[in-house]
Formats: sequence, structure tokens, C-alpha cells
Amino acid sequence: MAVIKPMIRSNICINSHPLGCAQDTRNQIAYAVAQKAKRGTKTAAEGGYAPKNVLVLGCSTGYGLASRISAAFEYGADTIGVSFEKEATETKAGTPGFYNNMTFDKEAQKAGLKSKTFNMDAFSDECRQAVIDEAKKQGIKFDLIIYSLASPVRTDPDTKVMYRSVIKPIGSTFTGPALDMMTGKIAVQEVKPAEGDDIPNTVKVMGGEDWERWIKQLKEADVLADGVRTLAYSYIGPKYSHPIYRDGTIGEAKKDLEARAHNIDSSLKELNGAAYVSVNKGLVTRSSAVIPIIAQYLGVLFKIMKAKGTHEGCIEQMERLFAERLYTADKKVPVDSENRIRIDDWELDPAIQAEVDKAMPNVTEETVNEYCDMEGLRHDFLMINGFDVSGVDYTKEITKMNEID
Repeated sequence: MAVIKPMIRSNICINSHPLGCAQDTRNQIAYAVAQKAKRGTKTAAEGGYAPKNVLVLGCSTGYGLASRISAAFEYGADTIGVSFEKEATETKAGTPGFYNNMTFDKEAQKAGLKSKTFNMDAFSDECRQAVIDEAKKQGIKFDLIIYSLASPVRTDPDTKVMYRSVIKPIGSTFTGPALDMMTGKIAVQEVKPAEGDDIPNTVKVMGGEDWERWIKQLKEADVLADGVRTLAYSYIGPKYSHPIYRDGTIGEAKKDLEARAHNIDSSLKELNGAAYVSVNKGLVTRSSAVIPIIAQYLGVLFKIMKAKGTHEGCIEQMERLFAERLYTADKKVPVDSENRIRIDDWELDPAIQAEVDKAMPNVTEETVNEYCDMEGLRHDFLMINGFDVSGVDYTKEITKMNEID
């Protein structure tokens, strides 16, 4: 038995809280249920324009989890999810996603929704076959596939070579402030430019090759419905992060993702289907927390957007994506000139960014609380690991690490 407290090192939390993760997932579910009532959303069974059978690749945390929750609990969809998590034992904790998935499946069952979660490497053909077999067993065809995978490594199914992604600038060293979200301390951090195979390796892991392979194999197996849509998630962000992100190695991978979206879109035309990249808002994640400039930018951004009443977390963002982009009354999906869905519109609003521009140069360790939403950053950082979640008694001793209330 133990009372679990967060173990944090340099903007990385290395443990999780089972009850906190479960409660956060339930809180997101409650939001989706409330939005269904508020918007008057009708499920397909109720005669509404809504997804029926949804596959979420990368279903356990962040945008993937929020997408699955929105699809299931607002739109009434049955879902299959895939993620690769460290499972808990009685004495050892699992990853946050392990508890999120467990909670989702329990709550879906209570709500009379079908859900099946595979704890597998989504990059593998074995995983693809398992999903195809399950779809055929259930007698379903997917009408929505969400691709929300984020991993530092990927093994090519054909060559069995493992590739590693890196977050590096291209051409020159990037120097930027590294804000410690827990202490408010600011250090200057340098990141050396990509070298050798850093760029192609990152594209191999984080680009669109695997997404395209998924859709190809699902289509060949005849488990895609007429009118199927597929989405992958991307980020553009502000000018401050472009050298380390959009114009860096990860940016090259995102550009590959967006290019392959056009290939996938063409391949789905015979099914009256479509493929999109959704460009989402910047949020605190396990990866973004350690990228120089990002934490400080998000702190400034959150403070400004909360004052304007336009700040969104994962579930708010994905619910709006479904309700105001994917499943609109006219059945049309609004896109930009590159055929991308822009749900980062509130973040990159010129008026918001103008205020960000005014604040960013003024952020120091002395003024960090004035210009940054430090409380919000800390909360989001802790919450993704199951800490600082409302409704959880953190003084309670955990007797079994593989169970949730």
C-alpha cells in the first residue's frame, strides 16, 4: 500500500496515479455527455449525422483519447482503439494510457457502447491484422479512422529496421528559453541541428507512411464503409517555435503527413471517402513539455486565451472538431487551401498572437507569474499523469496498482 505522489525531473513526470487517470477520463466523458445535451447532438441511431464505427489509432491519451470519447459519448459510436501501454501489476503502476483505456472501456460498457482496445504496436502489420479480424468478427466497417500516434521509435514492417525520431532544428543551432513548469525557473537551452539520418529517420517515424499503410490494408480487407473519413493530427504553431518545430525535423515529418493525406484522399474517392489533416492547438503534452520555447509560449498563450474565454483543452478541442468541422448540418468539412482542417484557428487568431508578441519578450523569472499561466501549466502537466485532478483523494493509499474504482 502506498500514497502516490508525482515524481518529476526536468519537466518529465515518471509515474502516474491510477485513480487520477481514471477520474480525468471520466471528467472528459462527462463533458462529452453534457455537450450532447447542450448541442442537441443526435446519434446515428437517433437519425443524426454521426459516425457509427470508429477506429482510433493512438487512443490512450491526449487528442486520441479525446477523439474516442467524443465519438462514443456524444455521437454514440462503437469504437476500436489501439495503443501500446505498459500494463500495471498489483505492485507496479502502468502508464497513464493503461488506466485511461481501462476506464474508457468500463464506462463504454456501462453506456451500452461497444468498445475493444488493443494493447499492441500500432506500427506493426500484426496489429493491423488483429483490427481487421475484429472488424470482421463484429461484422462492421469503419466510417471514421483517427490517426493520432506519437512515438519516438517505429520498426518498419517490411525491413524490420527500427527508426528513431528526434526534435532538432535544421541547419543551425536553436537557442531558446526552457521554462520549468513546476518551479518557474528559466534556463537557456541549446539544441544542435539535425545531422546524418536525423531528418529521414524522423519522417519515417512521425510522417504519413504508416497512416497510408493502415488505410491501404483496411481498404484491401474491405472493412471501410462508404463515405469513410480519416484524420491525422498535426501542429503548426507560432513563429517562436518554427525553428525547432515546424521548420525542424518534426516539421518535415508533419509535411510528409500532410502530403500523404492527398494520396490517401485520392485512394478513398471510390468509396466516396476523404482524408484530412487536422491542425490542432498547442497543449501541454509529455513531448511538448521538454521542447525549448514551447512551455513559455504555452504559458503566455493560455493566460491570454483564458482571459478571452477561448482556451480549450483536449476534450473541448476534439468535441468542437467533431461538432463544427466533421459532422455539420450541411455535411461539408471546411478546409484551408491545403485541404487541412484548422481547429487551431483560435490559437492563431491574429489578435491573440499580437498579444502573445507583446508579452513574450517580457517574460523573466521575476515576471513569469505576471505573463504566464503557471498554475494552468502545472495543472495540465500533472493532469496528464493523473495528478491534480478534481474529485480525487490523493491521501488515499493505493492497495492494488492494477485496479481503479
